[in-house]
Amino acid sequence: MIRLGMLTPSSNTVLEPVCAEMAAALPETSVHFSRFTVKRIALDDTALGQFDTGPMVEAAKLLADAKVDVIAWNGTSASWLGLDSDKALVAQIERETGVPASTCVLAMMAALKALGAKTYALVTPYSDDVQEKIVNNLKGHGLKCAAEVHFGIEDNFSFGTVPQDRIATALEEVSAAKPDAVITLCTNLAGAPVTKGIEAKTGVPILDSVTLTMWGALARIGQPINGLAPWGPKLADLDYPSDELVSA
Repeated sequence: MIRLGMLTPSSNTVLEPVCAEMAAALPETSVHFSRFTVKRIALDDTALGQFDTGPMVEAAKLLADAKVDVIAWNGTSASWLGLDSDKALVAQIERETGVPASTCVLAMMAALKALGAKTYALVTPYSDDVQEKIVNNLKGHGLKCAAEVHFGIEDNFSFGTVPQDRIATALEEVSAAKPDAVITLCTNLAGAPVTKGIEAKTGVPILDSVTLTMWGALARIGQPINGLAPWGPKLADLDYPSDELVSA
């Protein structure tokens, strides 16, 4: 039995049912969750402090008690904090639990590399300043934003209430710019259920955050990822670049 452990923002209502449905289609795979407090996404000190590694690592230790095979941070904070925050988190989790670790944003960067992407489009629920910070961070990694839509929300719980048809419309809108990939960036945004249909309609690879987290977690422990095809056909065809697998 393969047990996947997920670190989950406390106010997230999307990722758990989606991950469970994905895992149900994978051979002998279960998914398990541990929460820590995240209520608001913004750039002030209080909001940024939610992602201090202390509570995250304590939640990871609880997952380790369940003898999970991998611990994945199923959140997108490194997109505005910077990739080093996720690399440091992975190293600390692996050091303190002895369990391999991965993250959504590191998986996103690996997928963009596997695609050979130079341009991307971005759909998020975030505020203006958070969106701008993400775009600037990705620019520092040589990635150009061809189009973007953001919904201007700060309350993390409310991300999960955005209707799927609104997300689908936004994905179609940014796909018109013909980027190398479209990213649905937020693990509490219900993009995964609409990804396959938008890919088929536009021909543009859609990288959904929850699917990316599952992809990265499976790759980290050498498990097949083709079972994710119903959620992201183009992602499921990609090999995770071996030099992008982070280890402490």
